[in-house]
Amino acid sequence: MAEGDPAGGTIRVLLADDDHPFVESLVPLIERQPELAVVGSAQDGLAAIELAEELHPDAIVIDLHMPLVDGVTAVTRLRRDHPSMCVIALTGDAQPELHRAVTEAGADAVLVKEEFVDVLVERLAAAKESARRRKTDAASAR
Repeated sequence: MAEGDPAGGTIRVLLADDDHPFVESLVPLIERQPELAVVGSAQDGLAAIELAEELHPDAIVIDLHMPLVDGVTAVTRLRRDHPSMCVIALTGDAQPELHRAVTEAGADAVLVKEEFVDVLVERLAAAKESARRRKTDAASAR
């Protein structure tokens, strides 16, 4: 896992999924993109929240079905504690109610694992731009 260079525009990504082989397969796919760097990974929702606090990533890709703290609860806490962080929820579950719940909790995007690889970079870039706008708006409101 690489260390990002925030000054150089690198998007620092934290991965959170209890399927370790899946996470390990994502790292090289993400890091093939020069603007993305994986800075850490967590295997449960609580560790995801703690690592986000420690590492201050620009973005987190978080599974919705994890031990200790479920994805919707984790997204709620991440959005509250890190309002400018890009939060992308990842699930193998196609239930619209779950997608709606995590969107209402503050996720910038919800991806089904089957479509994940195809659209990850596009969604991360769009959500990061949205987070930058929120951060700028918050700073100018002070």
